[in-house]
Parts: sequence; structure tokens; C-alpha cells
Amino acid sequence: MDNSQKITNRVDHAVILGLIESQSKVLDLGCGDGELLHLLSRQKSVRGTGIEIDENAIYKCIEKGLSVAHGDIDSGLMDYSDKRFDYVILNESLQQVLHPEKVILESLRVGKKVIVGIPNFCQIGARFQLFFQGRVPVTKELPYQWYDTPNLRFLSIKDFANFCKVKNITIEKEVGIDDRGVVGILPNLFANLGIFLLSRN
Repeated sequence: MDNSQKITNRVDHAVILGLIESQSKVLDLGCGDGELLHLLSRQKSVRGTGIEIDENAIYKCIEKGLSVAHGDIDSGLMDYSDKRFDYVILNESLQQVLHPEKVILESLRVGKKVIVGIPNFCQIGARFQLFFQGRVPVTKELPYQWYDTPNLRFLSIKDFANFCKVKNITIEKEVGIDDRGVVGILPNLFANLGIFLLSRN
């Protein structure tokens, strides 16, 4: 984590970098402008590809020399064979899909391991806004108003851990983070983001 933190200013990217083995085959779902894939390519020599729906973001990926397919991750994994990738990444994209359960299970089918990063909607700052202001929270990590948010699902670290338990998905590692680093105490209360390393037999 410490060495990775020197390479990138983003704590989530540093954590994910530390979870992935060198020269792995990686699929990044909802890869955005390709910043994470590019980092993994340079620092871990991964063979990476991405799926992204935003055409402008795809152009930025191409400028970085990345392999990215235009597609909707709600239906974009049917063409991939079982365990084709060492890792499938869903970093801050799961809450924006229509069918999150299907996407996670398909990711576990095509990937040996899956890394999921979710914004924690039950972080203490959001709770305070709900309780004292009686309004939907707007924070640095959740900067959208209710009428223009891309988020379709509002979940917490605890919600996701419970989902994995119900679906018999193994959580190999769980990390709560904020802007400064790893949150070691009560991550469901204090962490802005939860990162999970998942597997399934």
C-alpha cells in the first residue's frame, strides 16, 4: 500500500494496485478514462482491457494506448468464456448498473477474482446530512443532486458484505478507505469507499 501510494494520489487505485499480481490478465468494467488500467499496465505489466459506455472516455483510453470496448456492462460479458481473466474490476461502477447481482455473478464467472469498489452511502457525513438537514446527502464522494445522479443503487459496506454472504461469495479481503488512507476502525461508519476482493468456487 505504501509503495503504491507514492505512485498514485488516489487511495482506491493504490489499494487495487496492491491486490493485483504482476502480469495478470485484467478486465476493467466501467473503466472511465482508463486511469486505473493505465496505472496497472505501467506498474504491474498487466494485460488489460476495459469496457466503457461513454464515448468521450473511450477516446481518452485510446490516447493512453489502452484496449477498450464500447459496451454496457449490464449485458457486456456474455461473449467472454469462463475464467478468462485473472481479475475483473468494478471500481465505483456497480452502483450505476441496472442489474448488479447479474453483473457480479457474471464477473465471477469470467474472472478468477473480482475487485469491487463501492461508495459507502452510510458514511458518517452522509448520515449527519440525512439526520440534521433531512435531505439526500451531497458530499465530495457523492457530489450529485438527487435529480442528476448516475447512481441507481444506494448501499453501504455492510450491505455489500451481507449480499456476498447470502450469495455464497467469498470475501478474500475487505478494505475501507477515506481520502487519507485505510480506515481501520468501523469502516461502515467512517470509510468513504469499500474495496472488496471476491472469489467463488
